[in-house]
Amino acid sequence: MRISVWSKKPLKLTAPLLVLALAACGSEAPDTVAAGAGSGDSPTANPQAGTPVPVEGPERRIVAFGDSLFAGYNVAKDDSYPAKLQDALRAAGINAVVANAGISGDTSSAGRQRLAFTLDAQEEKPDLFILELGGNDLLRGIEPDETRANFVAMLDELKAREIPVLLMGMRAPPNYGPEYQAEFDGMYGDLAREYGAALIPFWLEDVYQEPDLFQSDRIHPTEEGIDRLVAATLEQVSAALPQDEEASSAAN
Repeated sequence: MRISVWSKKPLKLTAPLLVLALAACGSEAPDTVAAGAGSGDSPTANPQAGTPVPVEGPERRIVAFGDSLFAGYNVAKDDSYPAKLQDALRAAGINAVVANAGISGDTSSAGRQRLAFTLDAQEEKPDLFILELGGNDLLRGIEPDETRANFVAMLDELKAREIPVLLMGMRAPPNYGPEYQAEFDGMYGDLAREYGAALIPFWLEDVYQEPDLFQSDRIHPTEEGIDRLVAATLEQVSAALPQDEEASSAAN
């Protein structure tokens, strides 16, 4: 893992602050394909679910676009967040296919550069686009206004293509200073309101204070940590999917 930090002030990142500031910095991950699907078609693979319900309705295509937190750093491809999210949605009866478009090390700028290619590579227009970036911007000390500009460009592209968006928010650690922290943390909510996107304000909320749910780098969740994240966000992802009628209209 390569760690390179620059900032206007020294950064002292320890314990849970490492998780906040360095999330998604890994440079190694299992192979991922921008246009690929998730973990398969099994409707019963979700470990959090009780008795699964039959998968029904039209196929719901989701693109999970992010950094190593989506790519699945140091875990099997089937244990990545997008793959387990697909399993959980199908166990809940939703006919979901989740494409893992996570690339380790991506900043918002890198995401902006590959967004159009990723969308063009999809066989069909996605019903939902999950946008998870920002952790590597924090790591590199990128100014929030630059990060915001990259998000605006991505959201403009998604809006032009009429693709619903779910923003996965991150948080800046307090030692970045109150002004930086307020500007960065507020960015996700501001953009969600401006673009009518669904929002999970801080999607690592359920795990970031539990070291046992992170790998030895204290940055990337373990398989158990990913299970917890899927369980914690499943309802919000489901709610962000357009209704069947909307999905059918978007596909036509």
